[in-house]
Amino acid sequence: MSRVGIYGGTFDPIHRGHLHVITQLFKRDLIDQLLLIPAGQPLLRNSEPSATPDQRRKMCELALSTLPEEIKSKVQVNPIEILRQSPSYAIDTVEAVSQVYPNDQIHLIVGADAFAKMNQWHRAQDLEKMVTVICINRPGYPANGIDIEALDADATSIRQGLSADVPEIVAGFIRENGLYDNQ
Repeated sequence: MSRVGIYGGTFDPIHRGHLHVITQLFKRDLIDQLLLIPAGQPLLRNSEPSATPDQRRKMCELALSTLPEEIKSKVQVNPIEILRQSPSYAIDTVEAVSQVYPNDQIHLIVGADAFAKMNQWHRAQDLEKMVTVICINRPGYPANGIDIEALDADATSIRQGLSADVPEIVAGFIRENGLYDNQ
Protein backbone atom coordinates (compact mmCIF):
# COMPACT_ATOMS: atom_id res chain seq x y z
CA MET A 1 0.00 0.00 0.00
CA SER A 2 1.35 3.37 -1.04
CA ARG A 3 0.73 6.75 0.57
CA VAL A 4 -0.46 9.10 -2.16
CA GLY A 5 -0.40 12.78 -1.31
CA ILE A 6 -2.70 15.33 -2.91
CA TYR A 7 -1.32 18.86 -2.72
CA GLY A 8 -3.76 21.28 -4.29
CA GLY A 9 -3.61 25.02 -4.55
CA THR A 10 -4.07 27.96 -6.82
CA PHE A 11 -0.31 28.14 -7.46
CA ASP A 12 -0.62 31.68 -8.83
CA PRO A 13 2.37 31.35 -8.96
CA ILE A 14 3.94 28.29 -7.40
CA HIS A 15 6.85 29.46 -5.24
CA ARG A 16 9.75 28.28 -3.09
CA GLY A 17 7.44 27.85 -0.11
CA HIS A 18 5.44 25.25 -2.03
CA LEU A 19 8.62 23.49 -3.14
CA HIS A 20 9.85 23.45 0.47
CA VAL A 21 6.61 21.73 1.53
CA ILE A 22 7.02 19.13 -1.22
CA THR A 23 10.63 18.46 -0.25
CA GLN A 24 9.78 18.14 3.43
CA LEU A 25 6.91 15.72 2.77
CA PHE A 26 9.42 13.28 1.30
CA LYS A 27 12.34 14.01 3.65
CA ARG A 28 10.07 13.33 6.62
CA ASP A 29 8.71 10.17 4.96
CA LEU A 30 5.08 11.33 5.14
CA ILE A 31 4.13 10.21 1.62
CA ASP A 32 5.43 7.93 -1.13
CA GLN A 33 4.19 9.89 -4.14
CA LEU A 34 2.56 13.26 -4.69
CA LEU A 35 -0.03 14.68 -7.04
CA LEU A 36 0.34 18.45 -7.38
CA ILE A 37 -3.08 19.73 -8.44
CA PRO A 38 -3.58 23.33 -9.60
CA ALA A 39 -7.12 24.50 -8.78
CA GLY A 40 -9.42 25.14 -11.70
CA GLN A 41 -11.90 27.57 -10.17
CA PRO A 42 -10.82 28.25 -6.58
CA LEU A 43 -13.99 28.67 -4.56
CA LEU A 44 -12.76 30.16 -1.27
CA ARG A 45 -10.71 32.96 -2.82
CA ASN A 46 -11.77 36.58 -2.99
CA SER A 47 -10.61 36.97 -6.59
CA GLU A 48 -9.91 34.95 -9.70
CA PRO A 49 -6.33 33.81 -10.32
CA SER A 50 -4.27 36.21 -12.41
CA ALA A 51 -2.64 33.49 -14.52
CA THR A 52 -4.73 31.16 -16.67
CA PRO A 53 -5.14 27.54 -15.59
CA ASP A 54 -2.72 26.43 -18.33
CA GLN A 55 -0.14 29.02 -17.25
CA ARG A 56 -0.40 27.89 -13.62
CA ARG A 57 -0.03 24.26 -14.70
CA LYS A 58 3.07 25.12 -16.76
CA MET A 59 4.61 27.07 -13.85
CA CYS A 60 4.07 24.01 -11.63
CA GLU A 61 5.79 21.76 -14.16
CA LEU A 62 8.70 24.18 -14.47
CA ALA A 63 9.08 24.52 -10.70
CA LEU A 64 9.05 20.75 -10.19
CA SER A 65 11.89 20.42 -12.70
CA THR A 66 14.13 22.19 -10.18
CA LEU A 67 13.67 19.54 -7.47
CA PRO A 68 16.29 16.87 -6.80
CA GLU A 69 15.76 13.79 -8.99
CA GLU A 70 14.87 11.50 -6.05
CA ILE A 71 11.93 13.81 -5.25
CA LYS A 72 11.04 14.96 -8.76
CA SER A 73 10.51 11.36 -9.89
CA LYS A 74 7.77 10.92 -7.25
CA VAL A 75 5.79 14.07 -8.07
CA GLN A 76 3.48 14.79 -10.97
CA VAL A 77 1.32 17.73 -11.91
CA ASN A 78 -2.23 16.47 -12.30
CA PRO A 79 -4.60 18.71 -14.32
CA ILE A 80 -7.82 17.08 -13.08
CA GLU A 81 -9.23 20.30 -11.61
CA ILE A 82 -8.22 22.69 -14.38
CA LEU A 83 -9.80 20.35 -16.95
CA ARG A 84 -13.18 20.44 -15.21
CA GLN A 85 -15.66 22.84 -16.76
CA SER A 86 -17.37 23.50 -13.44
CA PRO A 87 -16.26 24.45 -9.95
CA SER A 88 -14.05 21.79 -8.47
CA TYR A 89 -14.37 20.56 -4.94
CA ALA A 90 -11.66 18.69 -3.03
CA ILE A 91 -14.08 15.82 -2.43
CA ASP A 92 -14.52 15.37 -6.21
CA THR A 93 -10.77 15.24 -6.70
CA VAL A 94 -10.27 12.81 -3.82
CA GLU A 95 -13.01 10.53 -5.16
CA ALA A 96 -11.38 10.52 -8.62
CA VAL A 97 -7.90 9.91 -7.21
CA SER A 98 -9.25 7.10 -5.03
CA GLN A 99 -10.53 5.36 -8.15
CA VAL A 100 -7.08 5.51 -9.73
CA TYR A 101 -5.35 4.41 -6.50
CA PRO A 102 -7.99 2.08 -4.97
CA ASN A 103 -5.61 0.19 -2.65
CA ASP A 104 -3.60 3.17 -1.47
CA GLN A 105 -3.91 5.63 1.39
CA ILE A 106 -4.82 9.13 0.26
CA HIS A 107 -3.25 12.02 2.18
CA LEU A 108 -4.54 15.55 1.67
CA ILE A 109 -1.84 18.17 2.24
CA VAL A 110 -3.13 21.57 3.34
CA GLY A 111 -1.58 24.65 4.88
CA ALA A 112 -2.74 25.87 8.28
CA ASP A 113 -4.68 28.67 6.53
CA ALA A 114 -6.70 26.19 4.44
CA PHE A 115 -7.02 23.80 7.38
CA ALA A 116 -8.75 26.54 9.37
CA LYS A 117 -11.44 26.75 6.64
CA MET A 118 -11.90 23.01 5.98
CA ASN A 119 -15.23 22.98 7.80
CA GLN A 120 -16.50 25.29 5.01
CA TRP A 121 -15.48 22.89 2.25
CA HIS A 122 -18.12 21.03 0.24
CA ARG A 123 -18.94 17.69 1.96
CA ALA A 124 -16.19 18.30 4.51
CA GLN A 125 -17.26 15.41 6.75
CA ASP A 126 -17.19 12.94 3.86
CA LEU A 127 -13.80 14.24 2.83
CA GLU A 128 -12.33 13.76 6.30
CA LYS A 129 -13.49 10.12 6.27
CA MET A 130 -11.72 9.45 2.96
CA VAL A 131 -8.30 10.99 3.60
CA THR A 132 -5.64 11.52 6.17
CA VAL A 133 -5.15 15.27 6.43
CA ILE A 134 -1.58 16.52 6.75
CA CYS A 135 -1.74 20.10 8.01
CA ILE A 136 1.43 22.13 7.43
CA ASN A 137 2.08 25.02 9.80
CA ARG A 138 2.57 28.38 8.08
CA PRO A 139 4.10 31.57 9.40
CA GLY A 140 1.37 33.92 10.60
CA TYR A 141 -1.28 31.25 11.16
CA PRO A 142 -2.20 29.24 14.26
CA ALA A 143 -0.11 26.08 14.55
CA ASN A 144 -2.42 23.14 13.94
CA GLY A 145 -0.12 20.69 12.23
CA ILE A 146 3.38 19.68 11.34
CA ASP A 147 6.17 22.19 11.74
CA ILE A 148 8.40 21.92 8.68
CA GLU A 149 9.98 25.34 9.23
CA ALA A 150 7.85 26.63 6.39
CA LEU A 151 9.22 29.50 4.38
CA ASP A 152 7.49 32.85 4.75
CA ALA A 153 6.61 33.05 1.07
CA ASP A 154 3.28 34.00 -0.42
CA ALA A 155 1.98 34.33 -3.95
CA THR A 156 0.30 37.70 -3.31
CA SER A 157 3.67 39.34 -2.59
CA ILE A 158 5.13 37.75 -5.71
CA ARG A 159 2.23 38.98 -7.88
CA GLN A 160 2.63 42.48 -6.44
CA GLY A 161 6.34 42.49 -7.24
CA LEU A 162 7.28 42.62 -3.56
CA SER A 163 8.98 39.23 -3.61
CA ALA A 164 10.93 37.15 -6.11
CA ASP A 165 10.46 33.91 -4.20
CA VAL A 166 10.13 31.70 -7.28
CA PRO A 167 12.69 29.49 -9.03
CA GLU A 168 14.46 31.35 -11.85
CA ILE A 169 12.83 29.13 -14.48
CA VAL A 170 9.39 30.20 -13.20
CA ALA A 171 10.49 33.85 -13.04
CA GLY A 172 11.49 33.59 -16.71
CA PHE A 173 8.07 32.19 -17.61
CA ILE A 174 6.39 35.02 -15.69
CA ARG A 175 8.46 37.63 -17.57
CA GLU A 176 7.97 35.97 -20.98
CA ASN A 177 4.20 35.90 -20.51
CA GLY A 178 3.85 39.34 -18.93
CA LEU A 179 2.18 37.87 -15.87
CA TYR A 180 1.50 40.03 -12.83
CA ASP A 181 2.64 43.27 -14.51
CA ASN A 182 -0.59 45.09 -13.68
CA GLN A 183 -1.05 43.91 -10.12
